[in-house]
Amino acid sequence: MISMAANLTVFLTGSLCLYLVIVLIKILHKYWWTPLRIQRAMNLQGIKGPRYRFIHGNNKETLKMREEAFSKPMASLSHDILPRAQAHVYARINLYGKNFLSWGGNTAQLYITEPELVKEVLKNSERIFPKTTSKERMRNQDDIFEKLLGNGLVRSEGEKWAKQRKLANYAFHGESLKNMTPAMIASVETMLERWKQFEGKEIEVFQEFKLLASEVISRTAFGSSYVEGKKIFDFLMRLSVLANRLQFRTKFPVISKFWKTADSIESNKLAKGIHNSVMEIVKKREAKVFSGEASNFGTDFLGLLLNAFHDDPDQKNKLSEQDLVDECKTFYFAGHETANSALAWTVLLLAIHQDWQEKARKEVIEVFGNQNPHSEGIGRLRINEA
Repeated sequence: MISMAANLTVFLTGSLCLYLVIVLIKILHKYWWTPLRIQRAMNLQGIKGPRYRFIHGNNKETLKMREEAFSKPMASLSHDILPRAQAHVYARINLYGKNFLSWGGNTAQLYITEPELVKEVLKNSERIFPKTTSKERMRNQDDIFEKLLGNGLVRSEGEKWAKQRKLANYAFHGESLKNMTPAMIASVETMLERWKQFEGKEIEVFQEFKLLASEVISRTAFGSSYVEGKKIFDFLMRLSVLANRLQFRTKFPVISKFWKTADSIESNKLAKGIHNSVMEIVKKREAKVFSGEASNFGTDFLGLLLNAFHDDPDQKNKLSEQDLVDECKTFYFAGHETANSALAWTVLLLAIHQDWQEKARKEVIEVFGNQNPHSEGIGRLRINEA
C-alpha cells in the first residue's frame, strides 16, 4: 500500500510538473517568441516602433504619455490636437515615421497615418481586414468592448450585418427622420427653456448636449421616456469610462482568468444593468401588443427590432434576445456619443469663428424666420450643412 501511494505521488507530481512546463512554454511562445518574431519581420520591412516588453508590450509607456497629455490644459485653442488627443501616436510618429508598430500587451498594432495607405485599408475589397468575430471575442470573456457594444451593427459581419443594416436604414430613412422632427424640436425647446435661468452665466454645453442627445434618442428610436433612457445612458457612460481606463491595462496570463479586478467586477455589474434596463423597455412594448392595447410593435427602431425578433421566419439569422439588447446598446451609445460630440464641437468652432456664427444665424433667420425648423427648410440650409 505504501509503495502504491508513493508511486501515485510520484506520478501526480510528475504530471503536475509536466503540465506546468507545458503552460510555461505556451506563455513564453505567446508572450515572448511570437511578438519578437513579428517585430523582427516588421523591422525587416522598414516598419519600426518601440521595443516589445514582456507581457505588457508598450501599455505602460502609452498610458504614461496619455496621462501626461491630459494632466494640463491646452496652451491655446488649435486644430492641432493630436499631441493631446493621441499623445502616444504623436510621439511615435516623430520617432519612427508615419507608419509604425506598437504593442497593446502581446497584440501587435500597426499604426498607419499615410492617407493613401489608409484608403487602401478602408477599401477592404478582398475582406482581408475582417472585424473580430464573436467566437474570437468569446475567448476573452472579459472583453470590455463586448460588454459595451456586444455583437451589434458595429461589430457584426456577413448576413447578420446586412440584416441589421437593413433594419437601421429603414428606421432612419428620410421620411422617418422627418417624422422625428417634432420630438427633436420639443427636446431642444425644453433645453432652451432650462437655459433661461443661466442668463449671463456660463453653461457647460457638453453636458447639456449630452442630456439633449439622450432624450432625443430615447424618444425617437425607442419610444421610451427620458427617465428610462437616462438609466441606460448612465450605465453606458460608466462602462465607457471603464473601457477607456482598461484599454491600456495589461492582463496577466492565467492569473486574470481566476482573479478579477474591481474594475472587471464593476463592468460585469454595469453590463447586467444595461441588459435588464433594455429588456424592461422591451417588455413594456411587448405587453401593450399582447394585451391588445396596441396593434403592432411600432415603426421606430425598437419596433422594427421587435418585429424581427418575433416574426422573422429565417431561424438561422433570426434575432436572439442578446442580439436585441446588443442592437439597442449600439444605437444608444453610438448615437448619443456622436451627436453629443458633434454638437459640442460645432458650438466651439462657432464661438472661435464668430463671423461664421453670424453667417449661420442669418441663414437660419432667412429660411425659417421666427418659426421652428421643419424638414423642407432644413434641406435648404447651405452654410449650416457645411
